[in-house]
Amino acid sequence: MLLAIEQGNTNTLFAVHDGTDWIAQWRAATEASRTADEYAVWLSQLLEMRGLSIGALSGCIVSSVVPQSIFNLRNLARRYLNIEPLVVGENAVLGASARIDKPSEAGADRLVNAVGAHLTYPGDLIVIDSGTATTFDVVAADGAFEGGVIAPGINLSLQALHEAAAMLPRIAIQKPVRVIGKDTVSNMQSGVFWGYIALIEGLVARIKAEWDRPMTVIGTGGVVSLFEGATDSIDHFDPDLTLRGLLEIHRRNTHMGA
Repeated sequence: MLLAIEQGNTNTLFAVHDGTDWIAQWRAATEASRTADEYAVWLSQLLEMRGLSIGALSGCIVSSVVPQSIFNLRNLARRYLNIEPLVVGENAVLGASARIDKPSEAGADRLVNAVGAHLTYPGDLIVIDSGTATTFDVVAADGAFEGGVIAPGINLSLQALHEAAAMLPRIAIQKPVRVIGKDTVSNMQSGVFWGYIALIEGLVARIKAEWDRPMTVIGTGGVVSLFEGATDSIDHFDPDLTLRGLLEIHRRNTHMGA
């Protein structure tokens, strides 16, 4: 069984694949100081609750945008799974190129998404992934990562509003009934929700105009799902895109004997 670890700035996803399906998934808050031993205790308890054991895991692949955490995640695999993990950006062969000025700067999550998107959708693509940051990734028809756009994530914007303005409360993200708010909370909800819709629509339109070829737009990540039905700029909502990319990268490296 494969343990796939997708670590973002806010949350870390642990998922188990049995060779046919994803059979278990758990999320934890990302904490760069969490040790391999702490991960092992937490993970073994969750596995046991699903009738699984940590000893049954025979493979591990890690994608992380938090460099200081990779050491502990690697040690988790080495000490408790007795395997050398594949780490995107280090020892994992992606089978796809990054056609940007400095390929080493491409985020692991963006490269994994490019692999997952190319595997599923034909032609030129835009992948929108909204987490701590909202990224717009351009993936060419041959699967190469061509660059894109990084904007603040919607939760980050809400946090900035609350922390920088004394009179503005902390609010939850939700689609407001109308654009014109009638109180402070509805004003904020409208600004954040419809503001991000406008951001998505505007950047997608500009990327398409600059690319000057037909493109399919895929939305992924937990936050992007909030926008489903609110815009025609996203053609497909695919929450499993990153895991599909990690699984494919693992298969490519296993096939190559890595």
